[in-house]
Amino acid sequence: MSAPDRIAEFVTAFGNAFADGSMVRLKLGGYHGPEADLKSVEGRKVAIKAGERLSLVFRYKTRDITKNLTPEEAAAFLSEGLTEHYRSARLETTGFDLQFERQGDKQRLKRSDVAGREAVEASHDRAKNRALTDTSSIWLQALGITGKDGQVRNDAQDKFRQINKMVEIFAPLIQQLKAENPRIVDMGAGKGYLDFALYDYLANRAGQDAEIIGVELRPALVEAGNALAAKSGFGGLRFEAGSILDYDASGADAVIALHACDTATDDAIYQGIKAGAGLIAVAPCCHKQIRRQIEAGTADDRLDFLLRHGTFMEKQAEMVTDGLRALLLEASGYRTKVFEFVSDAHTPKNNLIVAQKGNAGSRQAALDRIAAVKAMFGIKQHYLEGLLGL
Repeated sequence: MSAPDRIAEFVTAFGNAFADGSMVRLKLGGYHGPEADLKSVEGRKVAIKAGERLSLVFRYKTRDITKNLTPEEAAAFLSEGLTEHYRSARLETTGFDLQFERQGDKQRLKRSDVAGREAVEASHDRAKNRALTDTSSIWLQALGITGKDGQVRNDAQDKFRQINKMVEIFAPLIQQLKAENPRIVDMGAGKGYLDFALYDYLANRAGQDAEIIGVELRPALVEAGNALAAKSGFGGLRFEAGSILDYDASGADAVIALHACDTATDDAIYQGIKAGAGLIAVAPCCHKQIRRQIEAGTADDRLDFLLRHGTFMEKQAEMVTDGLRALLLEASGYRTKVFEFVSDAHTPKNNLIVAQKGNAGSRQAALDRIAAVKAMFGIKQHYLEGLLGL
């Protein structure tokens, strides 16, 4: 049997298994084509809105890229790939495995019957109803979320889910603000994932003008962020260099901070309160300041059954720190909610404190509750208390 016949037989077997639902997996290896760092390709059958497709994951050295092909496109890809670029391929079905190998001018095709292997139901790969629907955006590729083909990279799936979820949470809150052109300040913006996503959504999906400022200490990230904002045509988005505590947030309608470490979260909350922002939202990271005080050992003895275990101590310190933050916001005139914004499978630091100005209840009641919590856990002062002068 000639090489083209072996390739044709493999492609035909794939087509039949794909059509009758017996296909389990497809894998191609031994790549020697023009794409640098491509190691292998794995395929499975998926069901999407447009119909059944072969979903191929191209595994590179540092990233994965997924492409969905029609059966006809898949057959053409296999025919060309096995002829020119891949030295091996393996088709696994419910009834047999088919192995193709090529060494120089020699090719061989080996079939092995199998028994008891169950069919794999075509998984649904439907696009979720996400805030960010256009994955071809310049900023998504520049920040490493998508590849050149506009597909979300496999190693960026968690990040993509996170920023979509944050936009889903923040956009309605911002739209509730009584501001025609809301001014949003992101404290500790980093590369600006949320800033680009939020601006993109507000401008292109919600039709709302907004001014978003990303405050970042590292000048290189500020320069890169401004260059990308200009390239993306985001005229209302800019980045400014500075520390959270030193930045002048006057006039901010919303102050946000994602994963600002330890007391940097309190700096952001303080800036929002000082600016009189209608919305303050923070996702805290690290809780060292309060934990050190609890570890000093002056907490109520009745808490010893928890605090003597390191893992419980860590979790308790996080809850106490953020609980006091919520109470301090209430004492400052904000109504608060604390909830998980993404699953802890994606990030362990997944709590979000959302504070909206007004209808906060009794200031004195909040202050009394703060004093009682501090006494219970042996806390002298929460860092945010000092900033607020309480």
